[in-house]
Amino acid sequence: MNCLGIETTAHTFGVAIVTDKGEVRANMKDAVQIEEGGMIPAAVADHHVEVCGTVVKKALEKAQCSMKDIDLIAFSQGPGIGNCLTVGTFVARVLASLHKKPLIGVNHCIAHLEIGRLKTEAKDPVLLYASGANTQVIALEGGRYRIFGETLDIGVGNFLDQFARYMGLGFPGGPKIYELACKGKNFIELPYVVKGMDLSFGGILTNLKQKYDSHQYSKEDLAYSAQETVFAMLLEVSERAMAHTGKNELLLGGGVACNVRLQDMAKQMCRERNAQCFVPANEFLVDNAAMIAWLGTLEHKAGITTPVEQSKVLPYWRTDEVEVIWS
Repeated sequence: MNCLGIETTAHTFGVAIVTDKGEVRANMKDAVQIEEGGMIPAAVADHHVEVCGTVVKKALEKAQCSMKDIDLIAFSQGPGIGNCLTVGTFVARVLASLHKKPLIGVNHCIAHLEIGRLKTEAKDPVLLYASGANTQVIALEGGRYRIFGETLDIGVGNFLDQFARYMGLGFPGGPKIYELACKGKNFIELPYVVKGMDLSFGGILTNLKQKYDSHQYSKEDLAYSAQETVFAMLLEVSERAMAHTGKNELLLGGGVACNVRLQDMAKQMCRERNAQCFVPANEFLVDNAAMIAWLGTLEHKAGITTPVEQSKVLPYWRTDEVEVIWS
């Protein structure tokens, strides 16, 4: 069985074709690049409209198949930016209707976890999901992916992007912050905001902006200190979730998890508690359609489908609202 997946939660329009055996036959995308400022939802949606046909065509060509070879259409139904989700939902509906294929809307956050399990040897992990808008620590308990800790304001990726934008580095800012941080030598004390199992990044961002405006610190040292501080926060909460659940596996997911420093810190933490750390390839950490296709396949096998009349976008769809009957 071949599932065509569509990912459009934010700046990426992605299309993938994945088999029910987990073979990724194609995983194509076209992402918005911005030199100044941040994402404007309407403009990003326009980008998705412009490239959607081309990306679908490229995915089919890469997989060496046509729509008659596709058995299922999956799409990211939420959470995400409403304007962007709407484009992907529309494309999925059109393809499903024209070619008479079953349709299934999946949760973007859970898709990150399931593709991580597919592409690593993780069995029952705690997921540190660190992306632009989302920062959550998730684990399967009682038939749902429970959120054991999360951001109280902005996601860690948005935190990095906003600080990069403030320094004039453009979007996406995470990779540029990493490059600067590699050159930093002096750790600057910043607010460390962990509240129980939850995190907050807004105050740290304000503090960094103030320090940057003071001209007393270099960009490199500020980037280095920002990474060290917020990554330590993420792993403190992740380790506490592992202790609480008794799980001995940590799985990284989301675009921020591409950061080599975060990976190194996560692996060190796991070594110290005799646990395992799993990191999928970057292709499957960032927003990608392969994860949407794979979760759609899993849910379809479990008998789940999405009638067209129930395929509205769900920008605020929480991870723990989904009943997991396929695991």
